[in-house]
Amino acid sequence: MSDIKFLDCTLRDGGYYNAWDFSEDLIREYLDAMQSAGVDIVELGLRSLKNHGFQGPCAFTTDEFLNGLIIPSGLTVGVMVNGSELVGKIPQVDVLERLFPNDASNSPVELVRIACHVHEFTGSLPAVTWLKERGFKVGFNLMQVADRTEDEVKALAREAKKYPLDSLYFADSMGSMSPNQAAQIIQWMRTEWSGPMGIHTHDNLGLALANTLRAIDEGVTWVDATVTGMGRGPGNARTEELAIELAERRDKKTSMVPLMALLRKHFKPMQAHYGWGTNPYYYLAGKYGIHPTYIQEMLSDARYNEEDVLAVIEHLKVEGGKKFSLNTLDAARHFYRGEARGNWSPKSLFSGREVLLLGTGPGVANHRKALERYIEQTNPLVVALNTQTAVDAKYIDFRVACHPVRLLADCETHTRLPQPLITPFSMLPDDVQIALNKKEVLDYGLKVESETFTFEPHSCTVPTSLVVAYALAVLTSGEVKKIIMAGFDGYGADDPRSQEMHQLFELYLNNEKAVDLISITPTRYGLHAESVYAL
Repeated sequence: MSDIKFLDCTLRDGGYYNAWDFSEDLIREYLDAMQSAGVDIVELGLRSLKNHGFQGPCAFTTDEFLNGLIIPSGLTVGVMVNGSELVGKIPQVDVLERLFPNDASNSPVELVRIACHVHEFTGSLPAVTWLKERGFKVGFNLMQVADRTEDEVKALAREAKKYPLDSLYFADSMGSMSPNQAAQIIQWMRTEWSGPMGIHTHDNLGLALANTLRAIDEGVTWVDATVTGMGRGPGNARTEELAIELAERRDKKTSMVPLMALLRKHFKPMQAHYGWGTNPYYYLAGKYGIHPTYIQEMLSDARYNEEDVLAVIEHLKVEGGKKFSLNTLDAARHFYRGEARGNWSPKSLFSGREVLLLGTGPGVANHRKALERYIEQTNPLVVALNTQTAVDAKYIDFRVACHPVRLLADCETHTRLPQPLITPFSMLPDDVQIALNKKEVLDYGLKVESETFTFEPHSCTVPTSLVVAYALAVLTSGEVKKIIMAGFDGYGADDPRSQEMHQLFELYLNNEKAVDLISITPTRYGLHAESVYAL
């Protein structure tokens, strides 16, 4: 057992929660705890050329940053590169030269691991030779291998054999693997690959540690873990547990005291704040091979209650959710694929009118009095997204909603609210139609097709089933004079929803039929802005 390499990747995998922004105090205490607990390798972050929004030092893990740390003796320092950056538009050698300006003898980094999906594997492999020539140890992490056939797994291992890899890892990306399945994949890979093998497990089913230990029994010698299991979604095998198991197997004297202090001081409070770790939703995702980021996104978004989360899981179970995308999370994106059907024309009510569109951002509540005065003085038609109630109900003329999962969750509220509801009613699932049968509904059809806005008399095509896209289409089809917007505050720069909304508005405004949009409360969306207080 002395040849086992125990790798902790907390600062890399855990960074998905805090944008890789770990404090210097935490990193110092973490490094000491890792040495005491018998960890061999610390993967201190990603190395990347991508620079979108603020990210902390462990998103880039530069040599300059690492040289400022005191690395305890006996710890090997590693970084991870995403394979997607090695097979993109920039030539691979250019990317590598920028990521690794120093060779291993002049760098604190000894190990480079490349994480890639199956379709990126062959294209990323030449990087191994480049890195080895510069003195680095190189590991390859193959993601989403659990659902591959025997032939596919063997073919990947055969391909890897052509390169001087120090370890070939496979990751249980969906957390859907059992110990027997892990053993099966190892046996398949062994028929072609005789070098060191590694495993990176996820804890959806609560089997991360069991799968890791079974892999060791099957001859795997590189194993990953993170402190408290910190990592996307349900997290990983827990370093504190694996350290206890490995100390016993390796007959190696370790001290858990610094690690337990690190948990108490830093990681347990972070876990309480961010909420990683398995739960019944992650368990279901693991069972049905659904990407854990779907669950993570929904649990961190207050709009999704228990019903919503379970409905999305049910949907992805049928439609497939192995690859995460915000569009797919919008379960309706699959739902509104067919031809759009509707029987109401917005023109009958909106033609030539000025419309105030109320979003769900805090800007509406923060400037409620000014907005209500504005409504009283200028008498626009007021349209509210979903069930938002920050403005007195007497000022709202219509509501608009289109997400079937949200509609199901909001049905009771909609039936209590007095305003007519604009929605693609005849295209909604039966259970939603039944739930809305007592509501005054204006049925305007909807089709979702990427990069597209069209505005027909009784229906529209929009790029996403986000309700704001549908609302813009309704008003444009209605030939309104202009659209005044409030409550479109926007998200933080590094929130993926921010980019989606920016693209949405840009696409709309580039359409020849687009109506002028004017935001009268604070917005980060780059829209033309005026102040409600000046109107």
